[in-house]
Amino acid sequence: MKDLPLETIVQIEGTVVARPSTMVNKEMITGKVEVVIDKLKVLNEVTKLPFNLRDYQKPKEQLRLQYRYIDLRFPEMQSILRKRSAMLHAMRKFLIEEHNFVEVETPTLFCRTPGGAREFVVPTHHSGLFYSLVQSPQQFKQMLMAGGVDRYFQVARCYRDETTRPDRQPEFTQLDIELSFTSLENVLSLIEQLLYDTYLIHLPKPPFRRITHREALEKYGSDKPNITYDLLLRDVTELFQTNTDSNFGAFVLPYPSEVGKLTSKHKEKIKELRKKYNVKVVLNENISKEVGSDLNSQITSEDCHNVLCLGDRDDVCMCLGDLREDLATLLKSRNLLSVKKSSEPLWVVDFPLFNKGDEGLQTCHHPFTAPHPDDIHLLHTDPLKVRSLAYDIVLNGNEVGGGSIRIHNGDLQERILAMLDIDPQPLSHFISALRSGCPPHGGIALGIDRLMAIACDAESIREVIAFPKSHLGKDPLSGAPNLLSEDDKKYYHIKTES
Repeated sequence: MKDLPLETIVQIEGTVVARPSTMVNKEMITGKVEVVIDKLKVLNEVTKLPFNLRDYQKPKEQLRLQYRYIDLRFPEMQSILRKRSAMLHAMRKFLIEEHNFVEVETPTLFCRTPGGAREFVVPTHHSGLFYSLVQSPQQFKQMLMAGGVDRYFQVARCYRDETTRPDRQPEFTQLDIELSFTSLENVLSLIEQLLYDTYLIHLPKPPFRRITHREALEKYGSDKPNITYDLLLRDVTELFQTNTDSNFGAFVLPYPSEVGKLTSKHKEKIKELRKKYNVKVVLNENISKEVGSDLNSQITSEDCHNVLCLGDRDDVCMCLGDLREDLATLLKSRNLLSVKKSSEPLWVVDFPLFNKGDEGLQTCHHPFTAPHPDDIHLLHTDPLKVRSLAYDIVLNGNEVGGGSIRIHNGDLQERILAMLDIDPQPLSHFISALRSGCPPHGGIALGIDRLMAIACDAESIREVIAFPKSHLGKDPLSGAPNLLSEDDKKYYHIKTES
């Protein structure tokens, strides 16, 4: 028995006794007692494990995910799963017991939803006919409103065929909420109280801070700004009055002069951003040479350095927003930037209803978002100026939820689809539901994985999911996606290139 490997499953009979005072371990809950073994039976002896369960010997992520069933035994993983369960339990209690919501499960096999993310398709044994895995329960929850289920929620599994990132997985979990006869203010108030009461980390007492999409873009260079530190863009467009382009913008990003000249690494990053956004970027030491000493004196100040950016107004802001994050990392490493330790939730509202795409208009959120009532008269004359009744909630620079007041009128829905050049026929069932007497409604989806990652200070949402996909979007346990057998290909009428 002395050679039993660690992690072997045993059954023990014995007597619980107090430990000698010199052997008490105050770090353990059971540190004051021990078991004097009378009988030991091996239930399942372990073969050699791929790694030891020791924090100081923790293997690389790829190996941990390949043997996730072993990795889950780490106390940290056990704690994360229990915290996740506790948070979801609290959210269910809040919605059901305090606000009379009904939890409804909706299908994951459905038809394609146009105008959204790329979806996974599921073949059937009927030649040429496919399901799509839902990217969200969007259509179903709106049809539930038409069906009189006026307060709905579910902990929903969602699927999107997108590139995997630290904050994105091909399948993920969201708390999906929809309610009838509501308003933007009511939804925001409900979610603020939900998060304040149930989230794992302390949040400021509602109401949360709120800014418009335009303000977020022009102050922080992002629609999901991190407001835990002050490093704000400054609009200097009026100094360049000779430019008659209505979309032209000139902004500077000031930062502490103690940094000195930026390193070649940061200059290379700026070069990449300049190319990505097709804008002109001028470093602090070159501003006077580029725009002249008079303009330079109005743009810069002695106590800080500046990066000047010129071009399309939105592209300029987003370029400096990316640079803001890069500089913040540098400044924090040198203790030159004060960062709040508290979590700072923020609502971003007044998103545009449309963006300008390569082939016409495209939706900023999704095609079921209602236009702002004050801007409906602009739908056909100046659609890019129409605001939507959409809202995102951002936590420390991470978008953790998004929603909107929906279009509940069938005619308006068809009108919006036509403007987006989306064929309404695949959505005929949905438009019919709107025309059946659907009440005004709105809702939101909260990203459970992202909320957990922030609460657990995890670098990736993979750390807070029991069985995540790898950074390549593959299942590390089985290697899926896998090849199909010839019999399966024949059954599903699938031909593949060799």
